[in-house]
Amino acid sequence: MKPQEIENLSFKIIEQEAGDHTFSDDQWPIVRRMIHTSADFEYMKTIRFNLDAVQKGICAIQNGCRIFTDTNMARVGIRKKEIQEFGGNISCLIADPAVAKKAKKEGTTRALAAVDMACDRMNDGVYVVGNAPTALLRLIELIKDKKANPALIIGFPVGFVNAAESKDELMALDVPYITNQGRKGGSNIAASIVNALAIMAVESK
Repeated sequence: MKPQEIENLSFKIIEQEAGDHTFSDDQWPIVRRMIHTSADFEYMKTIRFNLDAVQKGICAIQNGCRIFTDTNMARVGIRKKEIQEFGGNISCLIADPAVAKKAKKEGTTRALAAVDMACDRMNDGVYVVGNAPTALLRLIELIKDKKANPALIIGFPVGFVNAAESKDELMALDVPYITNQGRKGGSNIAASIVNALAIMAVESK
């Protein structure tokens, strides 16, 4: 089978197994692609959307926004063609020497320092967290202090220490976000959400 045939069949199976749901027409393509990436239907129960998050993400991409990721894995997993079609770009600052120097000096994680380094460039952009709770917590802090104003936060840190808690903190904010309850997440899941948004951005232009 060709790649597109495999994807189409996968989506057909997902539609059959998912059954009836209450997701809107713009939310379901995101949830479906998350399931396609992970084979995990539990995301149907745990995903959370806030403040027209999907449309905010689509508009940001169509406006050629900056997309920042907390890991290179997430950056590599995002479809470049659709993003670049609108003049957007994708960056991950985790390996930037200045980030490493800042993190060492301040005794913080590089993921946190990378958020600080991106702060003045993320307005009207998308910040994607697929691994580090410290990145999401720092982003939340900057938003509360009115030092950062991304168009959309995609928050899917994974793990046992502060992953679920950081997402709870995000859900307490009155900002556009896509996240989930609990420990599950990951860079591949976060990237799949951007990819779903990018595809919808192209289809709706």
